[in-house]
Amino acid sequence: MYIKAKVTADAKKEVLGQVAPDHFKISVREPAKQNLANTRVIDLLAGHFSIPRGKVRLISGHHSPSKLFSVDIEKK
Repeated sequence: MYIKAKVTADAKKEVLGQVAPDHFKISVREPAKQNLANTRVIDLLAGHFSIPRGKVRLISGHHSPSKLFSVDIEKK
């Protein structure tokens, strides 16, 4: 499944807000340097969906606040 995210880096508080089933607003404390913010967003999404970190991939938006993630959620 694909997840769209609007990410704010260097925020005072970490927030993971779900706007729609496939759209999130995320604020992270890490700066947008050396992939730190993107890595933290992947950690937050993996925790939200209770899946391993390796099942979340950043597809597009590496240098943009608007990002697209691929989340591999197994259907049973």
